[in-house]
Amino acid sequence: MARVIIIMGSESDRDHCAKIAGALTRLGVSSVMRIASAHKVPLKALDIVREYEKDPVVFITVAGRSNALSGFVDANTVRPVIACPPYSERFAGADIFSTLRMPSGVAPMLVLEPEESALAAVKILALHDASLLEAVKNHQEGKRAEIERADSGIRNT
Repeated sequence: MARVIIIMGSESDRDHCAKIAGALTRLGVSSVMRIASAHKVPLKALDIVREYEKDPVVFITVAGRSNALSGFVDANTVRPVIACPPYSERFAGADIFSTLRMPSGVAPMLVLEPEESALAAVKILALHDASLLEAVKNHQEGKRAEIERADSGIRNT
C-alpha cells in the first residue's frame, strides 16, 4: 500500500504536518506522522526510515532551523524525500538555506507549502497507481474550475 511518511523534527511542527496529512487524505493517500530529530536522536530517525522504506512510500520531512532531517533521511533511503520546512519569522526565512544546500549525493526535493508537498508526493506515487493519477487529474481540474469561476465572477461585476 502506497503511503506518505511524514517525519517532523519536533512536536512544534505538528500543525504544519497536519496540513500535509489533511491534503493527503483529500487526495486519497494515507499517511503516518512520526517525530525524530536528526541532531538529537539520529538512530531513531534511521529506525523510522528503515521501518517504512521497504514499502512504496514517499517521505516528507518537516524541520526548521538547521534542517539536518531532510538530508539525513534522503542519504539513508532510496525512496523519494520531500523537504517541507516550516517558515520561521524568527530568522526571516533565512533558515531555508539549510534545506537548499545539500552535500553531493543527497537530494531531497523542496516544496515550501504543506498542501503542495502533499500533492508532489501523490504525483510521485501516481507513477505506479492509476487511481492516484486520476485523483491528481481531478484535483488539477478542480483548481482550474476555481479560476474559471473567479474569472467569470469578476468579469460580471
